[in-house]
Amino acid sequence: MRYASEQKLEIIRLVENSHLGVKRTLDKLGVARPTFYRWYARYQARGEAGLNNHYRGPVRPWNRLPEEVRARLIQLALEVPELSPRELAVRFTHA
Repeated sequence: MRYASEQKLEIIRLVENSHLGVKRTLDKLGVARPTFYRWYARYQARGEAGLNNHYRGPVRPWNRLPEEVRARLIQLALEVPELSPRELAVRFTHA
């Protein structure tokens, strides 16, 4: 589950002010200890800004063909329509 930065800050404050230990408090909240300590380290290093979600994701999928290669492959497939995809791949890689 992804938490918003406000929720992360609230969890940190709850753990800091709890009369229970960290483990028991996090167990009651349903938050894993490594996750909490990662948040807490970022919070101590950068303040509230460190709790923002920063998903970068892939810029380009690893298996996407470049546009020029894709165009040449489509051209070959149109020139020789009787080839199966496997035969087409073999012919393209050998050419």
